[in-house]
Amino acid sequence: NGCTDATAQIVAEFKEHVTLIETPIPSKTNALNLGDEAASGFPRFYLDADIVMSLDSVRKVAEVLRSGKFLAASPQMKMNYDYSSWFVRAYYDIWQQLPYVREGMIGTGVYALSKEGRNRFDKFPNIIADDGYVRALFGTDERCSVNECFVQITAPTKIRYLLNIKTRSRRGYYELLEKFPILESNIKNNYGLISKKNVKNIKLYPKYIVYLCVNFFSRIMAKRHLKHYDAVGWERDDSSRNF
Repeated sequence: NGCTDATAQIVAEFKEHVTLIETPIPSKTNALNLGDEAASGFPRFYLDADIVMSLDSVRKVAEVLRSGKFLAASPQMKMNYDYSSWFVRAYYDIWQQLPYVREGMIGTGVYALSKEGRNRFDKFPNIIADDGYVRALFGTDERCSVNECFVQITAPTKIRYLLNIKTRSRRGYYELLEKFPILESNIKNNYGLISKKNVKNIKLYPKYIVYLCVNFFSRIMAKRHLKHYDAVGWERDDSSRNF
């Protein structure tokens, strides 16, 4: 979808097993819609290009959806901090403990839908946060994070790259609230800071400060971008794509 790297050439090497669809339009949601038009099977997985997910995890998530108990599901995340600064690790140490993150389908870069779940909406709207939109379509009893299924996510190397992706995430959140007010109760997240036990842990305070600072500045930058720039722009973390 408007890629300037070797993605298409690499995918073409697997032509016996994979259908390659190219489009000059640099839009993720447009790419998702093109994939849906070509796909026929269920459950259906939607994942970012930089996600590493094992075949075993794919099968386990698919099995959960085929059971009919849930309409949407995702694996759990494992963060790779091998190249990350202390500040980046500190932020994610707090972020991963938040209630809304633990509920699933947040930050993993992949989600899957059953046929009934995919019928919940028509096409992906032209928005930044496709995952946030899909998550908001389902109640907590309709979606799940599958145990013992993981995807590996390489964290940004430095705090400025982390701020980029958190600004994009926040922009997507504001855009969802504006475009889909009917989903507001499911869009709004529980940002309560974890358990009383952790709050009383003084050793975690420096990490809380990092977390709060990133959130503060990402909110300011997101609002500025929405006001002055095209809302479908894409701040990505190139630092974690070099390994």
